[in-house]
Amino acid sequence: MVWAWPIKPLNLTVRETVGMLRILLVHVFFFFFFQPSAQEKTKSFIVKYTEAPFNIDGILDEAAWASAHTVNDFRQYFPTDSLPAEYTTEIKFLCSATTLYIAIKANTLGNDYVIPSLERDYRAGGNDNISLLFDTFNDGTNAFLFGMNPYGVRREALIANGGRSNNDSNFTTSWDVKWKGEAQRYENHYTAEMAIPLTSFKFPEGATQWRFQSYRFDMQKNETSVWQPVPQNQLIFNLAFMGHMVFERPLGKSRTPFTLIPYINGLADEDFEQDATSSELKVGGDAKIAIGNGLNLDLTFNPDFSNVEVDDIFTNLTRFEISLPERRQFFVDNNDLFGSFGGMRDANPFFSRRIGIATDSSGNSVQNRIIGGVRLSGKLNENWRLGFLNIQTDANVATEIASNNNMMLALQKKVFSRSNFGLFLINRQTFEEYDFVSPEEEYNRVLGLDYNLASEDNTWVGKFYAHKSFQSNVSRGHYSLGAFLGRNSRYFNVFSDFVYIDENFQSDLGFVPRKDIIKWATSLERVFWPKKGILNNHALQFFPIITWRPGLDNRQTDREFQGSWNFETRGFTEFGIGFSNQFVFLVDSFDPTDTPDAVPLPGNQGYHFNTFSLGYASNSANILAFEAEALFGSFFNGDRFSIGAQAVLRVQPKARIGLNINYDRIVLPDPFPSADLWLISPTVNLTFTKAIFWSTIFQYSNQRDNLGINSRLQWRFAPLSDLFLVYNDNYFTNRFSPRFRSINLKLTYWLNI
Repeated sequence: MVWAWPIKPLNLTVRETVGMLRILLVHVFFFFFFQPSAQEKTKSFIVKYTEAPFNIDGILDEAAWASAHTVNDFRQYFPTDSLPAEYTTEIKFLCSATTLYIAIKANTLGNDYVIPSLERDYRAGGNDNISLLFDTFNDGTNAFLFGMNPYGVRREALIANGGRSNNDSNFTTSWDVKWKGEAQRYENHYTAEMAIPLTSFKFPEGATQWRFQSYRFDMQKNETSVWQPVPQNQLIFNLAFMGHMVFERPLGKSRTPFTLIPYINGLADEDFEQDATSSELKVGGDAKIAIGNGLNLDLTFNPDFSNVEVDDIFTNLTRFEISLPERRQFFVDNNDLFGSFGGMRDANPFFSRRIGIATDSSGNSVQNRIIGGVRLSGKLNENWRLGFLNIQTDANVATEIASNNNMMLALQKKVFSRSNFGLFLINRQTFEEYDFVSPEEEYNRVLGLDYNLASEDNTWVGKFYAHKSFQSNVSRGHYSLGAFLGRNSRYFNVFSDFVYIDENFQSDLGFVPRKDIIKWATSLERVFWPKKGILNNHALQFFPIITWRPGLDNRQTDREFQGSWNFETRGFTEFGIGFSNQFVFLVDSFDPTDTPDAVPLPGNQGYHFNTFSLGYASNSANILAFEAEALFGSFFNGDRFSIGAQAVLRVQPKARIGLNINYDRIVLPDPFPSADLWLISPTVNLTFTKAIFWSTIFQYSNQRDNLGINSRLQWRFAPLSDLFLVYNDNYFTNRFSPRFRSINLKLTYWLNI
């Protein structure tokens, strides 16, 4: 049964709402903000120089290891952050003129390790592994991560923006670099060896010190530990919490080799809607060139992204576009220099997924071929970073798609301990004349300035920005402004976020879901840490979000008051409850079910509705792990019941089988549409060896009238060199007939010169 909470709607004016929140903030400001904070003493160790040879087999039998300094004294991060790790970890470092050597011994309860897959670039949570972080410019902003699990499976990642948040732009596993590593398993411990070429890093010439951190997941004890202590209210990979590694001899120049990555791809497809078939042979590639000690020059010609992981589909019940993460390798390195300006949710001026996508004459989003591009990014020195990107896309006159030049220039200056100023210029321009391109559509430019605040211990975080767009058909009012300030402590967390986007602001290469808004969001959270019992922590949060439309006489068009109570146990399970009281003023008519030819909800009308939510997630290290969330209550002028569930079966380390199910039942009064929306997505991932992987995903959505199948076989026959066989198939679901099918065989080779 679907039911709603009987709360009287809060019909507040702008002044009353602002006044209420101001009083609330004044009362909690001193209580929240002026809490004593302390940071652990910074640890350090010496990295000795060696010229000894090493056999990287995971067996620590080289005599040179006896002379290396031992890094130990790991402390818990979970379930508590105040005790030593129950099972110790030892790391040793040696460095030659060309290579950083690392030896690891991780003591364990037994040898029942959790290893979901043998595939590279795994995420750390829910399995046994250890990660090493290196801040080579000592700026607390960017770091290189290298990791290993007991089966010798490697991963590498780039950490950006100080590791302040856990999203794809701040933690990028798509980055690849050549290095060696192997591990050995024993009854009550495992060992690992790594040999990382210094060419894998960027660092100042003559560097004598890097900042360092290591964290380890021990799933047999449900324990997470770190070398430099990190409080649990901070992310484990936050770069504010690092020690120092001091080199016995200064390092030379950072000499990244010149790299060529050519590809050849044979593709055949059939479009059943257009009754057309095609086949082609594509050739292209990338090149990577080091410029000085801190800059990378990336070149691409006729790039092909057919082997990139398929995007997850979703059921969208909102009026707005939803962003998807960037997975294409060319855009990954130093992506934070380009993609972290503005507000990620509301006003991101540069969203790289826009490049390579165009809107055709029928209004459909289609792939737009990239002819080529150049990308220069990295460090100018310890305080300055530079980013420059220029990409040319192709024209398709038949579908009225113009050729565009897409350019961005970004400059970042570090200030204080971990904060920075950023300046950028974006230009999207059509140089040729097309009958279907009006003069006002020939170019779009955006100029902006950002300030990113991060205190030394990451207690204070913030962002302040001002952006201005330029287009020929607008003479005034093209601004995007924002201010965010938050304080994160052990017991209290608070932030306030203000956004203003003018109705004439335009960023063709950005992600701006809606314009003509003033938005204010504030979060107040109280965290409790029980000393006994099964709970590790639980938190109460109050989260109001209010939006006004200046172009509609400052009418309040959206208001939502969210409340939640979330729990985390010492066994890595999570559960919570939530409540939302929401008001939406529809300016335009809207059909949330997206039903063809349906009568939409009328515009110029306000709607009040309330919902409850329940959620649960089991320990992801379980052989069968699952999570689910249910939402029920009113929805516009009707009712809604939604449930989403995910289950993963681990047959380690060869197979991982998953099933995602989302069901939304929308019941609206006649004559408006009701719908039962299903999204079902089974996945099968097989790792035959550490070099051969096969992944298949099925995605069924009756809202999109599509059943999609993507199957990808990958053979890594040489370091970072792959052979892909990718099969795609799509069917209409209402009449179950084929709509599009393709198969391609792609070979890429990574060549260091």
